[in-house]
Amino acid sequence: MAFDSLSERLNKAMRNVAGKGTLTDANMEDMLKEVRLALLEADVNYRIVKRFLEDIREKARGEDVLNSVEPGQQLVKIVHDQIIELLGTDDASLKFKEDGLTVIMLVGLQGTGKTTSVAKIAKICKEKMDRKCMMIAADVIRPAAIDQLQTLGKEIDTEVFTLGPEKPAIEAVRQGVEYAKRQGYDTVFIDTAGRLHIDEELMNELRQINSLVHPDEILLTVDAMTGQDIVNVAQAFNEALPLTGLVVTKFDGDSRGGGVLSVKKITGVPVKFVGEGEKLDDMGVFHPDRMADRILGMGDIVSLVEKAQEKFDMEESEKMAERMMNGQFTMDDMLKQFEMIERLGPLGGIMKMMPGMNQYAGMMDDAKAAGAMKHIKAIIQSMTKAERANPEKMRGTMKKRVAAGSGTSVNDVNKLINQYTKMKKAMDQIGMLQRSGSLNEENLEKMMNRAQQGLPDPKAVREQMMRQGKKNKFRY
Repeated sequence: MAFDSLSERLNKAMRNVAGKGTLTDANMEDMLKEVRLALLEADVNYRIVKRFLEDIREKARGEDVLNSVEPGQQLVKIVHDQIIELLGTDDASLKFKEDGLTVIMLVGLQGTGKTTSVAKIAKICKEKMDRKCMMIAADVIRPAAIDQLQTLGKEIDTEVFTLGPEKPAIEAVRQGVEYAKRQGYDTVFIDTAGRLHIDEELMNELRQINSLVHPDEILLTVDAMTGQDIVNVAQAFNEALPLTGLVVTKFDGDSRGGGVLSVKKITGVPVKFVGEGEKLDDMGVFHPDRMADRILGMGDIVSLVEKAQEKFDMEESEKMAERMMNGQFTMDDMLKQFEMIERLGPLGGIMKMMPGMNQYAGMMDDAKAAGAMKHIKAIIQSMTKAERANPEKMRGTMKKRVAAGSGTSVNDVNKLINQYTKMKKAMDQIGMLQRSGSLNEENLEKMMNRAQQGLPDPKAVREQMMRQGKKNKFRY
């Protein structure tokens, strides 16, 4: 997946500085050197890298960081915030008209997945935004594109307007928009023609369509595999058309991701959607803050919850959530989570969304995913009922038995128990915040930051001391 190599290198650099008791120019520069190499290897534009490091250096030398109890963690936050700044901090959601027809035009070169993206985004708007959508087949250069869009339209139960390949694209768009207005549609998508390369004929046709219907959104589809060329393509299209956003396809490939990190800063055009697979469900709204979390190995729990809502039995999920909030999270619950995760799609991507589970993501490629998941499940299933309820109490002999029964090693058992302990601690702290009525975004963010550092929550420590004090008739 895009950013995998970058994420690995940045995480290494962050770990090296996060463990330092004090932040000095020397250890900060060592970290920045690693960050610089990571970004350049990821094919990020050199000017962007230079400015990125200057901003980090300037903010890291501020009083708040130097005098911080945990300056290393403060530096991690600065890097995190700067990545968000690169990806875009403004609201990049689709802009719909309050009344009348919203017109969304997709443009791009051939081979970038433009026609499929039209259907994917229309599906999102229809199912998640409650829009009444129609698609116009205006790619008359490639006749197969019309058939493809009609097939996709049937799959998502969305009407496709076409005049066939004989009529000019501009006429198909004109009649299609008029038809959409008469039929009461509120959103229409235009699939335009592409070329193997940018030429004047292509741009003239797109300019004519733009002048005719004045789209509310013009989205450029770009292939994540093209790397830094994303920036060049976006600049060329942006000079000819008032682009409002990018749709990055093939994000699940092995691209280095530098083009995605560079394009917003250079062109001013934000990424609005990313495609992470060939299925119609494999398209998502792009959230810079969530992507920054994933790049730095912090997980993306919000996106995971959203996917879960679509795929899970919500009644069963609510029961499990209630148990977690009540501090009853056991290895059996963890096993159920893993079984649910298998329904969500590629396991490597899902693991990266789970706080504390990023280290397993490397195991989760197509070849190893099934085997790795079987090992994890086998370890849990090899435990007794009592061991699953309290795995932290397991002695060495118990771990050896479980390792032998699951065909793994004691080290594998220890790793899983450690991850369970982190997850349980996070669940307990969230439950405590909820029970006290202080579960809000600010407190949740503080708690998750402490969990990332492996530090106990101060409220949880105090609560435990109070309970112990009452038990021993002491006062605190």
